[in-house]
Amino acid sequence: MEVSYRLEGLAKIFEQSDLSLPRVAAYFHQESVKELERAEAMLKYLSQRGGKFCGKNIQRPVTENVCAVLPGLEIMLDQWKEEMSVMVELNQLAREYGDPHTASVIKSQFIEPLVPKVKLVGDLLTSARRVGCTSDSTGGFGEYLIDQLQETLTTA
Repeated sequence: MEVSYRLEGLAKIFEQSDLSLPRVAAYFHQESVKELERAEAMLKYLSQRGGKFCGKNIQRPVTENVCAVLPGLEIMLDQWKEEMSVMVELNQLAREYGDPHTASVIKSQFIEPLVPKVKLVGDLLTSARRVGCTSDSTGGFGEYLIDQLQETLTTA
């Protein structure tokens, strides 16, 4: 849920009038909704298996200093890499404790969908760097091109 909250924060940043990149914002919002659905699916699976959810306070996302597409994509990639490592660790624990069903569910429902997302964001980062996007607020034509690229990604 924390990942969803952070992605929604990034979407709100790119909806602002001084940075308005509507397709990039729509992409972050779309991924935020998907992450929330994945979190709810994990909680549902946990309750079906008799597990207990230990909630924690979700801190405010550290997205205030994001003023360009490049840092937003880097945050997104870092979040998904972290989520992937947690899921791989959980998968390994399930295998160690002799629970092939949980290992299979984690792999098929949580790890496999993350792989193409990590690749896509990595490709977007490469494209953003190639078209001249920077980490500062100078914006420019590169961010416009990435926003136009997002149109093709959200309709696909």
